[in-house]
Amino acid sequence: MSLNPENPSKSAHLTTILFDLDDTLFDHIATARASLRASASPLPFFQTIDFEPFYQLSSELLEEYHALLMAGRYSYEEARRLRFERLLVPYWPAARAEEIDDFVRANQTHYPLMRQPVAGALALLQALKPHYRIGIVTNNRTAEQEDKLAFLGMTNLVDALIASEEVGVPKPDPRIFEAALQRLEARPEETVLVGDNWRADVLGALAVGIRPVWLNRLEAVRPLPHVAEITSFEPLEDALRVIVSVEQAPSGVSY
Repeated sequence: MSLNPENPSKSAHLTTILFDLDDTLFDHIATARASLRASASPLPFFQTIDFEPFYQLSSELLEEYHALLMAGRYSYEEARRLRFERLLVPYWPAARAEEIDDFVRANQTHYPLMRQPVAGALALLQALKPHYRIGIVTNNRTAEQEDKLAFLGMTNLVDALIASEEVGVPKPDPRIFEAALQRLEARPEETVLVGDNWRADVLGALAVGIRPVWLNRLEAVRPLPHVAEITSFEPLEDALRVIVSVEQAPSGVSY
């Protein structure tokens, strides 16, 4: 695909592409799985359990405590400690407080060492950056997300990082999308958002008039068939074809 944005098309001219970060550009699922396995593998109980239910419980607790964190119920340290304590109780009921603390520290050590990008994400941003403004809209702490972008080699490919910590509300609250549009001097009708979370990303974008593209890596059932969907950023040409749709693409786009 070649992109030539010099002449706008007759329809709304796409100027801005917003991305979620976790599990859209940064592969949190793969990183969390690897980190959890590395942290638990030295423990006696781990040798006799099925990893999948253990990971699923961990994932569910992360979602639960992340929502409570965003609501201001807990600090980051409190939320992290409580979710790991609840994770370990069914598997290691006799664990002492200091042993749980050791597990939390082990996971904090392993997670950054096992970080990885979503396949094709860097190549996608490199293809888009010369032609569009790029923004990140994420439910997390600004410093943590800045660190992820640096690790991914994407810092110079992103024009603005809009984090819920800074704005004060998480997706799908319209205010975080409005803050992104204001920061990037973009209108909803000339903007696309790519994200993996149906409620936070897709429904949040639709509510403010932004065209969403759902990154459905787990190939779940799409609740709204008219919403554009991709399951991967690879091959790059296929992902670009959906994100930079023919209806909104600059003239001169060829596939």
